Amino acid sequence: MTIADVKNNTQQRMNKSIETLKADLAKVRTGRAHTGILDHVQVDYYGTPTAINQVANVTLLDARTISVQPWEKKMLSAIEKAIRDSDLGLNPSSQGDIIRVPTPALTEERRKEMVKLVKGEGEDAKVAIRNIRRDANEALKKMVKDKTCSEDDERRAQDDVQKLTDKFVVDIDKLVGEKEKEVMTV
Repeated sequence: MTIADVKNNTQQRMNKSIETLKADLAKVRTGRAHTGILDHVQVDYYGTPTAINQVANVTLLDARTISVQPWEKKMLSAIEKAIRDSDLGLNPSSQGDIIRVPTPALTEERRKEMVKLVKGEGEDAKVAIRNIRRDANEALKKMVKDKTCSEDDERRAQDDVQKLTDKFVVDIDKLVGEKEKEVMTV
């Protein structure tokens, strides 16, 4: 393994952490409806837990209402039950062959709870980034110990890894700030 390999591996792992953070932040509910809220709700499809968007058409009717149209009529009650049982605080109602899922407006207290959740997700991502940095620095130290690179090269590589870490921490702060603003917007 070379210093370039360590840097590339570190950058790839940090990019994955950022993507994971983006996915986690997408789950956090804001005042507006968006179809991504239901992405992680599982419905029992012939004995197999399946994502709702794989058994139904999920669309937005308006800014506060999600429409779920199952591809099979007999899935209607199962999907409605799965949404109701999820911890999203949503109360679906079926109308014919469509399930309407109104998203209630968030109270100020609930918004503050969501902001805390967003900040917690951001902190988890920062911890992941720092762990990746630690792994990279250990790999570099091992290379010096094995005499595959000089101490000067190791020092420069550690500086590069630190710059990469700082860049990703700034990215995390920016993502968290944007989501926080989105949650607090009424």
